[in-house]
Amino acid sequence: MAPDTWDDGAAYEPYVGRWSRLVAARFLHWLALPPRSAWLDFGCGTGALSRTILADADPRLVIGCDRSKGYTDFARQTTRDQRAQFVVAELSDLPHTEGGFDAVVTGLVLNFLPDPLDALAALIARARLGGTVAAYVWDYADGMQMMRAFWDAAIALEPEARDLDEGTRFPLCRPEALHQLFKEAGLRGLEVQPIEIPTIFRNFDDFWTPFLGGQGPAPGYARSLAPERRARLRNAIQDRLPVAGDGTIALTARAWAAKGIAA
Repeated sequence: MAPDTWDDGAAYEPYVGRWSRLVAARFLHWLALPPRSAWLDFGCGTGALSRTILADADPRLVIGCDRSKGYTDFARQTTRDQRAQFVVAELSDLPHTEGGFDAVVTGLVLNFLPDPLDALAALIARARLGGTVAAYVWDYADGMQMMRAFWDAAIALEPEARDLDEGTRFPLCRPEALHQLFKEAGLRGLEVQPIEIPTIFRNFDDFWTPFLGGQGPAPGYARSLAPERRARLRNAIQDRLPVAGDGTIALTARAWAAKGIAA
């Protein structure tokens, strides 16, 4: 299996970025942090969560960090706000602020890390005592309909694709597993809840074209296919989707969100 690719912000935005922003708004409402808080957004990607914090949470500071220079450059170029900073960083050299961050958050990232527990421990270390540590991940196995339509069609055509399916690869993306991870990390006051959003596509091209951008597992798989196999997959997916009379495709996406307090 080739490594997942995360380097093109413009390709990521129509694939997942636009939907992550919708989840982020509900995620922040659930966190309900006071204004003027300092936030660290780990694995900020193209800045979907960071920009939502800036728009909805009245922060005094937001630092977004990601290992992808392509993504942090995109986030910096598309975020015009003096309260925001975007930096390239690994878990071993996370940004810090005096006294610790009031909130350390991460969206759609934990399941991709080789050791989520070590990662969560590193994030907790950047939070102030009593600060909030929180995350959300897609419900790949059941609730992320866009990706389920892709992988269900791919597996029906080529069963060996099952091992690449995020629903198989990432057992962490279930409420029980996410709660257990936060508990093992030593956070208190744990809560886990679903966040469901509508994902409305203008037409099939609006659904399919982002899968050709190569960002993440499903687009990486689509790009790896020979043209005739890719066309066969495209047709199989189109046959599965509920297309309305005006051509729109109305699906939903569910994420699981978890939060706790740094003790």
